Amino acid sequence: MKKFTDLRRALIASITVILAAAMTFHSVAEALPADFTVDSIISLGELSVTAIKYGDGFKNKAIASTTIGKREIERYRIYSFKDASAMIPNFYIPDYGSRMTSSIYMRGQGTRIDQPVVGMNIDNVPIMTKENYDLDLLDIERIEVLRGPQSALFGRNTMAGVINVTTLSPFNYQGSRALLSYSSGNSFRIGVSTYHLINDRLGLSVAGGYSSSDGFFTNNYTGSKLDHEKIGEGRAKLQWNAREDLRIDNVLSFSISRQGGYPYESASRGEISYNDTCFYRRTNISDGLTMELSRDNYKMTSITSYQYLDDNMTLDQDFLPVPYFTLTQKRKEHVLTHDLTFQSPDGNDKAYSWLAGFFGFYKRTLMDAPVTFKEMGIDSLILKHRNLYNPDYPIVWNSPQFVLNSNFKTHNFGLALYHQSTYKLDRWTFTAALRLDFEYNRLDYVSWCNTGYDIINAADGSIYRHDDVNINDPGSRTKTFLQLLPKVSISYKFDTPQPISVFVSAAKGYKAGGFNTQMFSDVLQQRLMNYMGFGSSYKVEDIIAYKPENNWTVEAGAHAECFGGRIRTDLSAFYIHATDQQLTMFPDGNTTGRIMTNAGRSRSYGVEAAIRANPTDRLSISISYGFTDARFIDFDNGRENYSGNFIPYAPKNTIFAAANYTLPVNSTWLGSITFDAHARAVGEIYWNETNDEKQPMYCLPGASVTLSGRHYSLELWGENLSNTDYRTFYFVSIGNAFFQRGKPVTVGATLRLNI
Repeated sequence: MKKFTDLRRALIASITVILAAAMTFHSVAEALPADFTVDSIISLGELSVTAIKYGDGFKNKAIASTTIGKREIERYRIYSFKDASAMIPNFYIPDYGSRMTSSIYMRGQGTRIDQPVVGMNIDNVPIMTKENYDLDLLDIERIEVLRGPQSALFGRNTMAGVINVTTLSPFNYQGSRALLSYSSGNSFRIGVSTYHLINDRLGLSVAGGYSSSDGFFTNNYTGSKLDHEKIGEGRAKLQWNAREDLRIDNVLSFSISRQGGYPYESASRGEISYNDTCFYRRTNISDGLTMELSRDNYKMTSITSYQYLDDNMTLDQDFLPVPYFTLTQKRKEHVLTHDLTFQSPDGNDKAYSWLAGFFGFYKRTLMDAPVTFKEMGIDSLILKHRNLYNPDYPIVWNSPQFVLNSNFKTHNFGLALYHQSTYKLDRWTFTAALRLDFEYNRLDYVSWCNTGYDIINAADGSIYRHDDVNINDPGSRTKTFLQLLPKVSISYKFDTPQPISVFVSAAKGYKAGGFNTQMFSDVLQQRLMNYMGFGSSYKVEDIIAYKPENNWTVEAGAHAECFGGRIRTDLSAFYIHATDQQLTMFPDGNTTGRIMTNAGRSRSYGVEAAIRANPTDRLSISISYGFTDARFIDFDNGRENYSGNFIPYAPKNTIFAAANYTLPVNSTWLGSITFDAHARAVGEIYWNETNDEKQPMYCLPGASVTLSGRHYSLELWGENLSNTDYRTFYFVSIGNAFFQRGKPVTVGATLRLNI
């Protein structure tokens, strides 16, 4: 009942955001001249956050970017952003663990937990929690990926780039669509959507989908599949051209995900086998309201959003077929954001243009994260060490298991002011941007444990003493961060028949700091051991917080078109210097948690190239390549010096190549046949700071044949057709190494209907 109450509150909050913003803009509309009329209605295009801040198109902008259009999205079955991994130079999203993981690596930057290095917007809603990144979306119209620091305009956690996802608009398509797909692993997907113009000014779309999969990896302990999954999603988009100079878009969406996940194979035993249940369950609701008011001397855009997350991650944390310990992490989160932008009006032909804005957010999170120690965990991690320390008086636990409880409440809010000025002088364009970003983070916590043990006299076997353990550690910590984030760029457009431009830029990026909630169970475990006269003395203030990560990126690039736009080329080269790089580490000793720490300094340099060619109207070829050399400059954790080593988890190379040919048929039931062949290659990837474990470069070929008619398309496809064996993840926990394999060969069929 409590869960339904929370969902109801989330829906009420979402509706409140809509009404509050609508009332504000209703007042604006009322203030317009009474005799103002609309002679004609112009079809609404998509209003995206990148277009708001960068204008339409990137081909002459001083930025490295990739846009994936609707045709490619459907051809390569991109339902979530991780399906585009390696299609974009130096852009890699490993598929491992569960949908909670959502790790992104760009240009040698990225982390496994906590704050991301790449920001994400879905229909203008800035996704403020990385655990919400891995969503399935029906009818994606466009994906834009901006590489390099975007912190000056987009703020926190965009130091490596920004992903902007836009779904289909009822003003761009009218009618109904259906999707039906079946593939290996007994994987099934269905989607239905409808797009209508209620009148010339108002458009409405409703979309819903469901997918399920039995999975590919078996737990040998239970004999059942681990990575099974069921997902339901829905979206309602309302777009209103209220007046000629006022437009309003609102998108309400939800997603419900239930999955197994975590098919981690023991490196020593060569099998996946563990005894306790693993799963990840997530429910989220999002509402975003975008409003744009255009006047003669300025344009104002307001983006207001509300996001709700309710998830549960339950793990057999040792991933062994013995009763060690388990973790359950339950979380409820509410987020409010508002981005208000003023800028030069559209069609401004003056040499100088400007943009200024304000951004604010508030995030409130409640989380419970109990760790349950079971028989083997008690024996191996506690009793073994205690009884070696004092063998004359060994101890015996009073119960087969006990719980280390942790409860957290975080309040996080941020405020930012930003400005960008652009000046055009003949073929030169000079741009400077600056952002002042403030963030406040408060953590309230309480950790407790109630258990007991007997101390035995080894001489006669009698009970020497009984000790009760009653630990109750409440506390509170606050952190504030203040960042000044500049960016400058210069671009030059050549006087040629086809667009050719070059650019250089320098920008500062930053990733927010935070708190290591994952370590509280270890702090509590050591407190428990201290009761027995041994154990490490963790100071909460020493391990609880980690600092922001900062970097400076210097970049040069070029955009070019030739042969009437049939060949488009984007090139870039970059150098990144990072300080206080955030890394996920496992502390020394027999601990169960992970800790985010700050490395001293690191550097990354590389090149990127993307070529798209249409030699004929029937043939399309695309190739993208990214190379990154990312290493520690100065990283000595007091035990080992990793300076000069490669940064783990970030691939050195990403390659994507594709060719497709469309053969017209023009029969009554078949219009064309499209043949596609493509391949993704990634690697090498180092798995740890010592660089003694790595994944060599691997290649995943794929192909498809698509039959298209007037109202349908049927695609027969396959991925990893070589059945390449590769690893997507590797880690070590309590002295045991584990890894996850990538998915094997997968074949399927996808039917799309357009009515």
